[in-house]
Amino acid sequence: MPMKTLVEFINEKQAEYPEATGDLTRLLNDIGIAAKIVNREIRRAGLADVNGLFGSTNIQGEEQKKLDVFANEQFINALKHGGQCAALASEENEDMIIFGNKYSMNGKYVVAFDPVDGSSNIEVNVPIGTIFAIYKRTTAIGSSGSLDDLLQPGRNLVAAGYVMYGSSTMLVYTTGNGVNGFTYDATVGLFFLSHPDMRIPENGTIYSINEANYIYFPEGVKRYIKYCQEDDKATLRPYNTRYIGSLVADVHRNLLRGGIFIYPGTLKNPNGKLRLLYECAPMAFIVEQAGGKATDGFRRIMDIEPYSLHQRSPVFIGSREMVIKAEEFMQQYSNDFVEKM
Repeated sequence: MPMKTLVEFINEKQAEYPEATGDLTRLLNDIGIAAKIVNREIRRAGLADVNGLFGSTNIQGEEQKKLDVFANEQFINALKHGGQCAALASEENEDMIIFGNKYSMNGKYVVAFDPVDGSSNIEVNVPIGTIFAIYKRTTAIGSSGSLDDLLQPGRNLVAAGYVMYGSSTMLVYTTGNGVNGFTYDATVGLFFLSHPDMRIPENGTIYSINEANYIYFPEGVKRYIKYCQEDDKATLRPYNTRYIGSLVADVHRNLLRGGIFIYPGTLKNPNGKLRLLYECAPMAFIVEQAGGKATDGFRRIMDIEPYSLHQRSPVFIGSREMVIKAEEFMQQYSNDFVEKM
């Protein structure tokens, strides 16, 4: 049976909805094209000049890598010229970008994205990724986009996905009807359906967390880590710890094998480190659509109302039973922590 390409798959799904205009299909295709260009440069890392620092910092106060800047430009250009996106938010830009041309002003959608998740890993040849979130705009078609278009809770997402640049390059996405993964074949320049109807196991034996910050963790997280390390054959404990330092790579592994990824609030940073709009919410949408769960330790990520483009949030995401157990520890031992968030 011939393999199905990303474009063929998206077109098939569009055909199931007679009222569909094809705008979302074209937008997803544009993102796929930008991902191919970024993938090409990543594969040349060490040979081409994409490693190292660019010489500036982003709004997060983080030093920008050359690849951060390159990838950001590719996705902005793809979205600007496609005509389906009215405005966007990027981790690398302080303010939202409103294209303002007559084609984009008629766009139905806005996009929030992290062009390179885990970019510090590229120089040591460890997986990195791109994350994107797509919303329907709330302002009138034909007008310029506004901040309100982007400041929507995750439950309003119409599509979300990630691209993982690892031993192979994969694009995984959802439009609210399950999760499907596509592997890139560089010999023909196409993404092929390789992981249809992805489902995360209800439980798992992997926990992913940066334990270097242990002394700053709330008591509930400390207790959960100890729970993961206890010997109990009935629950297959102790669990294995695996932490790559790339949200995309850690969540992707847990999506396939079962596990939990935690980036909690800490005493130093009660709201955590990861950004709600273009990291936590889109990954939560994907994991929920695969049968998993995502919270900030107390609330469903998808229900958090954003108030700024670069708002941060703690995140507990992965296999449903593991997230529920972690929430129990947070509610029992760190219930007062929610007031600091």
